[in-house]
Amino acid sequence: MPGPHTSSGSVDPRQPPRLPAAVVAVLYPVVCLAPLGLAMMRDVAPPAPWELFAAGLGLVGLAVMAVQFVTSGRFETVSGRLGIDRVMAFHKMTAWWALLAVILHPFAYVVPTWLADPAHGQERLAAYFALPHYRSGVIALAALALLVVGSALRARLRLRYEVWRAVHVILALVALGGGLHHALSVGRFSALAPVSIYWWVLGAAVAGVMAILYGLRWARLHMRPWKLASVTRLADRLWELDIQPAAGTPPLRYRAGQFVWMTEGGRRFPLFDHPFSIADSPTRPGISLIIKEAGDFTDRIGTLAPGTAIGIDGPFGHFTLQAHRGQAVLLIAGGVGIAPIMGILRDMAARGYDNPVRLAYAAGAPDNFVCLPEIATAETQLDMRTLLLSETPAPDWRGETGLLDRARLVTMLEGLDPARTVALLCGPGPMVTAVSDTLIELGMPMDRVIYERFDYSEGASRLDRRMRRRFLTLGGVLLIGLAGFVAVAA
Repeated sequence: MPGPHTSSGSVDPRQPPRLPAAVVAVLYPVVCLAPLGLAMMRDVAPPAPWELFAAGLGLVGLAVMAVQFVTSGRFETVSGRLGIDRVMAFHKMTAWWALLAVILHPFAYVVPTWLADPAHGQERLAAYFALPHYRSGVIALAALALLVVGSALRARLRLRYEVWRAVHVILALVALGGGLHHALSVGRFSALAPVSIYWWVLGAAVAGVMAILYGLRWARLHMRPWKLASVTRLADRLWELDIQPAAGTPPLRYRAGQFVWMTEGGRRFPLFDHPFSIADSPTRPGISLIIKEAGDFTDRIGTLAPGTAIGIDGPFGHFTLQAHRGQAVLLIAGGVGIAPIMGILRDMAARGYDNPVRLAYAAGAPDNFVCLPEIATAETQLDMRTLLLSETPAPDWRGETGLLDRARLVTMLEGLDPARTVALLCGPGPMVTAVSDTLIELGMPMDRVIYERFDYSEGASRLDRRMRRRFLTLGGVLLIGLAGFVAVAA
């Protein structure tokens, strides 16, 4: 268990530059539609509209594939103000966009021929998949299909997390590399400058991304090591790790509620890292992680020996009070979702936060609650009221039993102005969906209901539906750009 939260470190830690969400939303279609604009700068033999549409699909699809390398949640400049849940949901959705564009690309080329002579159209389509000079494109399509479909079926395939990530990276590189070779070798527009230059620049940018992720960050994990100070069992399958910087390693500048990617021992390589929320305050040296046994890596977290070398990459995320200010704070945790909530609560207590705080903490059973003494102490230090809610009853449990329903949320908000209160939720997907929708119904603005989930599923809450509408709007912009390319170039 971490020691007392004494004052040390930076009170206002420096954070990497983060692009506003609106800027990211503008940059995305600009980068993906840029090859269409560049293609219109050169005269080529007048193609039919269907051929223009096919070429445009290939150009946009390839650009979308390249951008996927920076929408993986690993670059704070891109995702810092969006949150990893939203970034990963967007990453998964746009992967399907790229796959659809690349699949339709060869079929659209043969539509005019197919309409005039179906047999000839079939022969032409077969040639696209069989002739040697199209082979890199076929390889790219196959790799992308395996990547996207395999990711969607990962849970059913039961692959180890590290194996899946390694395959994911390899297939992504094969798909993009094959796509770039195909475009530069047989593309009507890509064979000419300035489109060819654009692909070389984009390819170099992706190479730089890979060098940062698997070169620079690998070096940092070894040049700036951390050490495991202690491992404490908090509850059934719940552990708290106290991790301290080794000699010569600078302190981690983070904000309470953020997360890090962690590796351990001889596996300090970015391919083997896992994301965990920081359950600590920046006022205390080192960091604390509360981790639940839930997979290949976490199932052995309690066996790690003190002194084990730890790799820390971060911080990441915007699940912080600094990013979402209000006159009052409603903290809601479900299960191991208490990790970032405890980080925020510990930081509030350490800094003497003076606004009203409400904490709702739900667990599957009374034995699964953690940090209750600290929570009780925080109640004496802050203007704070707590609800402990066990989903199942127990003979010696004297708290409330059931779900965090509307009536309980109404009680939690008593004395607060919902329109000026910030809610920070972390827990399982179904809980996050139900609670966030109820809070919005009770008058909390959508932008003041902030959540983190553990499964990166898209969810079904009002916030999730609004998020998907915004994503689809970006997809609509790409379609409009493609239509404009066909109309202008025809």
